[in-house]
Order: sequence, then C-alpha cells, then structure tokens
Amino acid sequence: MTYAHAAAAPAGGTADTVLAESVVQSVDWLAVAPPTIVAVAAVALLVADLFVPERAKHLLGWSAVAALALSLLALLPLLDGDRGTFCLTDDPNVCSYTADRFALVVQLLVLAGALLAALLSVHDVRATKLPAGEFWFLLLASAAGAALLPAARDLATLVIALEVASLPAFALVGLRRGDRLSSEAALKFFLSSVTATAVMLLGISFVYAAGGSLHLARLADGLATAPEQLETLAAAGVVLTLVGFAFKTAAVPFHFWVPDTYVGAPIPVAAYLSVVGKAVGFSGLILVTVLAFPAYDHVWGPAIAVLAALTMTAGNVAALRQRADAPHSAVRLLAWSSVAQAGYLLVPIAAAAYADEPERAVGATLAYALMYGVVNLGAFAVVAAVGAKGGRGGRVTDYRGLASTRLPVALALAFFLINLAGLPPGIIGLFAKVTVLGAAVDAGLGWLAVVMAANVVVGLYYYLRWTALLFRPAAPAAEPPAVRTALAAPLRGAIGLTAALGIALSGAPQLVLRFAGEALL
Repeated sequence: MTYAHAAAAPAGGTADTVLAESVVQSVDWLAVAPPTIVAVAAVALLVADLFVPERAKHLLGWSAVAALALSLLALLPLLDGDRGTFCLTDDPNVCSYTADRFALVVQLLVLAGALLAALLSVHDVRATKLPAGEFWFLLLASAAGAALLPAARDLATLVIALEVASLPAFALVGLRRGDRLSSEAALKFFLSSVTATAVMLLGISFVYAAGGSLHLARLADGLATAPEQLETLAAAGVVLTLVGFAFKTAAVPFHFWVPDTYVGAPIPVAAYLSVVGKAVGFSGLILVTVLAFPAYDHVWGPAIAVLAALTMTAGNVAALRQRADAPHSAVRLLAWSSVAQAGYLLVPIAAAAYADEPERAVGATLAYALMYGVVNLGAFAVVAAVGAKGGRGGRVTDYRGLASTRLPVALALAFFLINLAGLPPGIIGLFAKVTVLGAAVDAGLGWLAVVMAANVVVGLYYYLRWTALLFRPAAPAAEPPAVRTALAAPLRGAIGLTAALGIALSGAPQLVLRFAGEALL
C-alpha cells in the first residue's frame, strides 16, 4: 500500500519548513488510474473535437470506447491488495481514496456499464446528429466521477464525486437541442437533484458537527462517542444525508424524475443512468451507512427497509398501469422496472443494519447490481436497435412479431426480460433475487422478504406480457416491427456482448456471488 507520510524535518529547519514538508503527499497513481484515465480522455476528446473534420467525428466515439476499455484493464493490477492514497499525515491508515475490493467491484460495474453505453452511443450520436465532442466529454466526465465515488472514504470526496457524476448527466439528458421532451426531462432531473443535494449537504453539516470529522472511519468513532445532547442532531444528519443518495437510486419518494428523464434522454443515456447512475447511488449509500453511521443503524436500518418496500411496490404498480400502446411505452416500462429493481437492491442494505456481519449483506447488493447491470443494459440495447422510430424506443406493441423478422434480437430481449423477472432459464436473475431474499431472512426482516416475494410475482405479469408479444404474429394492419435493415456494428456488439455475458453467468452464477462476496469494506 502507498500511503502519505509526514516528512522528517531537516537539521536546523524552521517550524514553517516542518509544516510545509509534513503536508507533502505522495500519490499512488496506480490506485487512482481507472478514474484518471477516463477523466484525461474526456478532456482530450473535447479538445480533439476542435480539430477533427466532420466526416471523422465517429473516431471520437471509438476513442471513448478505447479509453473505457483501458480503464477497465487498469483495474487488474489492483487485485493484489488494498491500496490507499491522499491519506492523513498524522495517521496514514486514514485515507481519502482507497482502492479496496469493494471499490474495484463497483468500478468494474461502472466502467463496464459506461463502455456498453458508449457502444450504443457510437451509432446514436451519428444518427441523431448530436454534438460529438460535447457528448463524449460529458459521458466520460460523468463516468470518471462515478468511478471515483466507490473509492472515496471521506464525505467531501463523496459529495464531489457524486456531483461530478451527476452534473454532466443533466447535460447529456438535454443534449437534443430544440427537443421539448429532452429539455423538460433535463430540467426536471436537474431541479430534483439540486434539491436532494442541498438536503444532503445540510445533513453532512449536522453529522460533521456531531462527529467532528469528514473521514468515514473517524466519523464513525466520533458519532459513537458523541455527547448525549448531540444525538438528535446526529440522527437528523444521518437521515438528511441519505436523501441525496436515495435520489440517485430512484427510491420513493425521489423517483418521479425517472420515467420522463429516460424518455427525454437519448436511449444510450437512459441505459447509462439506469445502471451507472444507480451504482453511484448505491455505493454511496453503502459507504455512509456501513462505514460512517454504524452507531445509528437503528435510524437508517428501518428507514431503508421502508424505502425498499415502498420503492419496489411503487415501481411495479406503475409498470402494471403502463399501456403497451402508449407513446414511448417501451422505455417507460423499463424506467418503472428500474425503480422496482432499485427497491430490491435496497433490501440487503437495510439488512446490513440488523446482520451480525453487515459486509456480507453488502455483498448481496453488489451481486444483484452486477447481474442486473448486464441484463438491463442488454434490454436497452435491443430497444435502441428495434424502437428506432423517433429515437425514443417506440411502443411495446411495436415489438409484436419481432421473432418473425429478427429472431436473434427477439430471443435476446426475451432472455433479458426473463432474467429481470427472475425466471428460468434466466438463472442469474433467479440467483440474484434468491440472494437478496436470503439476506433479508438472515437479518430477521421476514416482513420485507414477504413484500419482495409478492412484488416479484407482480413483476412477472408485465415482463412476460412483453416477452409473449415478441413471438405473437403481427396484426395484419399493423406496421411490421422495426429493424428491417442490418444493425449497426456497435449495436450488434452491445447486444451480443450482454447476451453472451448473461448466458455465461447463467451457467456459473456462483462466480458473481463469490466475486461480490469478497468485496468487504
């Protein structure tokens, strides 16, 4: 591990010299390589856009894909052990950035999700004439913030990473100039996020006043030993801090922005938000609850359990009410599905408050997030390929009879939907839900396990209804499904890659469970 150490004072050195040298820190560039590569690539592509001719703008997209692939490779050297940097000079074990197994698992999810979103975007940027330089800069800048957040170990770095991941996302949603839906979606997304961030910052100020530190490890000790008269202030701070992360996870009541934002955004951006945006929220939520607020698990545990029950129920009920022939219903259905899935992801975090080993419950959330990320990105990839009308995914009824014109694409979408439903042969979806249910039962949250089981049954209806439409003959008077021409290579690559990963993991789901189970904080 590379940590910062206080420099020794030279003979005859003054007090100012000692102070100046004591704050000099060495940076472990290997530890910070994944987000750094993405951030440098973002700036480089923005500058390159000024010099690249219009006919070669697509090269910017492939450069972004290459940068994300390189950042994924930069994770490999970090597997040999935990590394920390930007540490306190008086305590080298307290760092602002720690590349431990938890951080690596989330960074893998974030960077791989951004890579697949970039593959989807290569075709979409050209087809919809989005400004290439701005798009790729914003996507990579957001991905850099998302990759930074799981390694952050102080509240200041957490907030900065959260905002770096969020602010470019607002612009990505509203990048379709002159498009009313896009502008409205970006405005609603921005206003909701700013409000949640303001509340979160108020909460952070409260817990800092009670705990006396911004570093998560020291804050946990400070809150555990805080004077009794500060307990109410600390408890209020804990609840308010959770608000910002609850917004990013689309938990009730901070979920209303999701369907309109997904419809207004380009489909690759909606796919990015559904996976990478959620990974940011859940990793931040895990860090503050398990590492910073263990002394107040009696506050955040019941709160997150109730949020989980309300979120999965609201998402499934809204998805059930979604009309298949409504405009943009395919993306709206996936949006409400992602809200319901967020509720399932919250279950193990709530269980961590009651479990003897909260880190094991965290592993269940990460395992579910990895499996969900693969199949949800795959579903969005098919929607991007099939629902080309208007660039917004089309209606669910537009997918009727897809198997007769594009059998491989229809089979891929059916596989993704069955996994989201948690039914065989979608083994990874089934294993993910069983893992989450097991975490709730082991923690003594039987009522939450019952609510989740009921919601899984409810979700079967709209997932299977869409799956059945794929194999029904198209109505005689209806327009045949889209995708009459050959799919663009990036779209084929995204669909094929997610399908291959889903099938491989269905054959060996224990690999994901073991990998996520080792992500101990």
